[in-house]
Amino acid sequence: MSWERRLPRADALGRTAAVALVAAAFGGCAAELTREQVAALDYGPRPENYAQIVRDFLRPKLIEPEFARIEFKTEPRPMYQAQALLRERGYGWAVCALVTDKDRRGAYPDPYPMVFYLRGDKVVAVNGDALERAAGAEYAAQQCKILGYDPP
Repeated sequence: MSWERRLPRADALGRTAAVALVAAAFGGCAAELTREQVAALDYGPRPENYAQIVRDFLRPKLIEPEFARIEFKTEPRPMYQAQALLRERGYGWAVCALVTDKDRRGAYPDPYPMVFYLRGDKVVAVNGDALERAAGAEYAAQQCKILGYDPP
């Protein structure tokens, strides 16, 4: 069933409005910051316990957190989130990690890259998570390269 059929009374105006809403949701609603604005962002102090912060953030999102593997590939560096699909762009101390967790069928797929943006003692933005799996993995791979790790 197409998304148009699920819309009540999907006339031409309704379809146009629906397409505009979908485009806005997937197009990244926030305006991109200028170089000067990015340079002026306050990243706060470098998080020394970044690995624990990321693990704590991921724990409720993983299928089997006890058996998941989280490999940190870079040290934290200040970075502005260049791309985000479903949310506003963030910034913070970025760290690249490869994550391996069981899938819904119980198998362990190949590890996938994720980039976590931290400020203070929390994760404020992520690339490569479940909300953005296909596009987010590509964003995360690009950000990992900038951070100094080239994912397989």
